[in-house]
Amino acid sequence: MGTYLHKSSLKKVNIDGKQVKVWVLSNEQFESFNPDILGLGDITLPSKEVEGIAAMFDLSGFTKFCSQVDPYLSVPDYLSRFLDWLFKEIRDNSVQKELKDCKQVYMELPFLAKFLGDGVLFLWDTKTMSDIEICNVVTILKGICQDYKTKFYPSIRKIVVDPPPHLRCGIARGKVFSVGNGLDYVGPCINIAARLQRLGSLTFCFSNRGFNLKNMHENVSKQFVIKSVTMLGIGSSELIWMIDDEFKTLPREEKVQFREP
Repeated sequence: MGTYLHKSSLKKVNIDGKQVKVWVLSNEQFESFNPDILGLGDITLPSKEVEGIAAMFDLSGFTKFCSQVDPYLSVPDYLSRFLDWLFKEIRDNSVQKELKDCKQVYMELPFLAKFLGDGVLFLWDTKTMSDIEICNVVTILKGICQDYKTKFYPSIRKIVVDPPPHLRCGIARGKVFSVGNGLDYVGPCINIAARLQRLGSLTFCFSNRGFNLKNMHENVSKQFVIKSVTMLGIGSSELIWMIDDEFKTLPREEKVQFREP
């Protein structure tokens, strides 16, 4: 996400023989508003293809949180604490065993993290990951969403007023393609993950494509149920996994969108 830092200045100029005060930008400042501010590097470079997992986290209720009285006093504090907590959760839950000068991990750490204003996109490179490690990503992210509700939220609500009550997450697997110098990526699985985290009032779900629950610990896999759903721009019968207990508690008007495969 780029930022244009130049501000116009008030200057007296001659217009039709009269000295008039107007807001102006120098030609250099004017021309500097271009795609370079996005920080993507050389966007003419060939795109690199990566087999990956996209996880889109979204803070449910963040817009309402930002509309409170004097949000500038609360939002930075909340985001700082939330992002520190989220990254630490991903790191710590990835550790299988502490060794002398390194860590044995359950899975690779994300190769890209992108802040989106009310959430974060993470991308994993699955090239060297086993099917078990790929399922470990799902297991760990599911636990993080639950820990937000049971651990982070109860503590942060003592610090800021009406923080977002839920952390939602959608996960999809597929190919992503680099943009410019590889500081950003695009791909269908990113779009799917974004749509999944907005499905009804679910807090966690993931696409069936590329995830074999036989490689997941039985105590975790039995918590999920598979459903068919229409996703705008993706397909009319997409198969997704969701938490069975969440599905059972959905209002009737939301349940109807989730069909038996």
